[in-house]
Amino acid sequence: MLEIKEIKPELTYNIRHTILRPLQPIEDSMFDTDHAENSFHIGAFYQERLISVASFITEKNPNFLSEKQYRLRQMATLEEFRKLGAGRSIVNFAENIIKERGFDFLWCKGRVSVQEYYKKLGFKSYGEVFDYPPIGLHIIMYKELL
Repeated sequence: MLEIKEIKPELTYNIRHTILRPLQPIEDSMFDTDHAENSFHIGAFYQERLISVASFITEKNPNFLSEKQYRLRQMATLEEFRKLGAGRSIVNFAENIIKERGFDFLWCKGRVSVQEYYKKLGFKSYGEVFDYPPIGLHIIMYKELL
């Protein structure tokens, strides 16, 4: 059974680094926005082990009209624990927090390789694929929170 809860940003760094930026220094998995006023971080625990993380920050993407936007950043699940629903559970948990805070829009720069996964979570693609050096091809994904 998964346990989903808010966590401190420092707990996200190891999984971020291992899954998203393994060829870069761990410092590249740490962001100034991790400690910003409205930022929050969610972790999924399986048998008390942290297996999946995601961070949420207030950041307006100028391509969208909504003034109340959150950005999803650095979502990652340890490979051996995929298919347990951890990512979906994290996003659902975070969406409730975002709506409680009066925000109605969630967006991210998703890797093209996981675009279909985001679509299964209710996100839509926006714009063209772009390179996000040194990580690779990305596309903007968004979701209106009703």
